[in-house]
Amino acid sequence: MAKIGVQAMMLKDSFGEVGAFQTLKRITDIGYHAVEVSQIPMTTENVDQLVRARDELGMDIASLSAGLRGKAGIPMDTLTDDYDKIVADCRRLDTTMVRIGMLPFDAMASLDLVLEFADQTNEYAERLAADGIRLYYHNHHIEFAKYDGKLLLDIIADRAPAMGLELDVHWVQRGGKDPVATIHKYSDRVAMIHLKDYRIGQLPADAFTALEAGDFKTFMDAFTGVVQFAEVGEGNLDFAAIIAAAVDTDAEYLLVEQDQLYGRDVFDCLQTSYDNLVALGHRDLF
Repeated sequence: MAKIGVQAMMLKDSFGEVGAFQTLKRITDIGYHAVEVSQIPMTTENVDQLVRARDELGMDIASLSAGLRGKAGIPMDTLTDDYDKIVADCRRLDTTMVRIGMLPFDAMASLDLVLEFADQTNEYAERLAADGIRLYYHNHHIEFAKYDGKLLLDIIADRAPAMGLELDVHWVQRGGKDPVATIHKYSDRVAMIHLKDYRIGQLPADAFTALEAGDFKTFMDAFTGVVQFAEVGEGNLDFAAIIAAAVDTDAEYLLVEQDQLYGRDVFDCLQTSYDNLVALGHRDLF
């Protein structure tokens, strides 16, 4: 059965302030019992606290994050430089999945560089499989660009058949595709899905101040920038259908994530998502 958890990118500030164990205790108090580790330095101390959270809180470490190469300012082990450590961390944490969070920034420059990325990740996916670990790729909106009529996500999936997909429903929507249809399309490749709502916000007051001052560009920037991330159930996505599709396709983890909080406390946001998911009838998935 699928299990709803949290994508720990949301919690990186709390990890830094009070540590991994106390942070994960707070989300278990809400009702979450699974976490995907992302943008958290995998130091000895953090790994020790993750082990403690697993043993004392029953926290399920759904997956770890890794880059292919180059850390780009994000605290993250890479398959190129830290392969043995990644495998060792997975084994210590009873984790059998590793995910790559996005294309390397420089690979976005051309299709040839994307193909090179896919070839390299496929090699690591095969190597990890021999160590009992599955590798997944997480999409954003850029993967829904078309090259000669073919979606970039399809190109990556075809070029790296040993690598699975971690679908993010917000970014699928932002890429112009239907999240439910996309989950079904890639059902044989998906084990993890990010639950993140898609909200259209209101134009801020300063946009109208700019308009009155004749600053049309600033107004239009605000007009085109009203797409927001939202707590699950607080936006426009059909999460009843999304979760039904995820369950139908045997996804293992559904991970709540919100890239921006717009001034709200992260734990309040996670509580809102939890409450809305329970109201949809999914208490059993926690």
